[in-house]
Amino acid sequence: MRNREFAGTPVGAVGLGCMGMSWAYSASERDDDASVALIHEALDLGVTFLDTAQPYGDGHNERLVGRALAGRRDEAVLATKTGLVVTDVATMGIARRGTPGHVKASAEDSLRRLGTDVVDLYYLHRVDPDVPLADTWGAMAELVAEGKVRTLGLSEVSVAQAAQAHAIHPVAAVQSELSLWTRDAMGAPGGLAGIVPGDDQSAADGPGDVVSWCAANGAAFVPYSPLGRGFLTGTVTSADFEDTDFRGGNPRFQEEALKANLRIVDVVKAVAARHGATPAQVAIAWTLAQGGHVLPIPGTKKSRYLRDNAAAADLDLTAADLAELDALPAPVGARY
Repeated sequence: MRNREFAGTPVGAVGLGCMGMSWAYSASERDDDASVALIHEALDLGVTFLDTAQPYGDGHNERLVGRALAGRRDEAVLATKTGLVVTDVATMGIARRGTPGHVKASAEDSLRRLGTDVVDLYYLHRVDPDVPLADTWGAMAELVAEGKVRTLGLSEVSVAQAAQAHAIHPVAAVQSELSLWTRDAMGAPGGLAGIVPGDDQSAADGPGDVVSWCAANGAAFVPYSPLGRGFLTGTVTSADFEDTDFRGGNPRFQEEALKANLRIVDVVKAVAARHGATPAQVAIAWTLAQGGHVLPIPGTKKSRYLRDNAAAADLDLTAADLAELDALPAPVGARY
């Protein structure tokens, strides 16, 4: 696999989001032993940029990743997050908590669950509108000074929020949803990333072009859900989800919207056919084409999809391909 660079360290151009191994998607397919084996396979393939967070299974995912990295910790660039807490595991309820005390305590909890003495990348999962960003970010910067965290990142923020944090301590990465059907972070109008009560920008203004801000300020941009929560692979053709799968309540995955959105997949399939590739590889390659600082983290629990996703790093889309994909219609339905 081709490499890219994160904070001076080579990493596989395609990373691995580990959330689905513990949280949000079909519970019947979860298998801890299989997930540990999958993470080992990822490392063997050069997929070394791993992403987890405390809320994913209320600590379960961090423990799982820690188990997988036992004896192999030096092979991975490991990211986790602070700033969200689980209020109800059964309903996947979460709340924002950005107090300095929580930042410090949650870091200690994450280190313990992960079985490591340092995290390579520590994100603020969401900005807490009730806590000044400077206070939250300042506490996170103290963790860097203490040697418990190497670099800091933000998730789902606006350009203004990223710039505010960067003036206090360098932002090494911004993680936001980005895919062929979700382009808020590229400045698409109406985007909601980073919009919380108290912002001085309106939801209509959107977050701004966060992807370009990262390029200009030496930060990585990390797209989560580059496969559109599985939709862009072409394998989701009806609104038939387990009760434990949050997509069942997602507006874009309701039957009428889903059927309308299949026209997006049709174009992705056509591009894939020209290259002898899969739709998933085209979707991931499109995110990679947005800049050398972009490090997508598709999630999966299955070996065949892991290998498929990793191979996207070697797919070069043509200018004509990119123009066709850039011209895709907006999806039907909000992303949340």
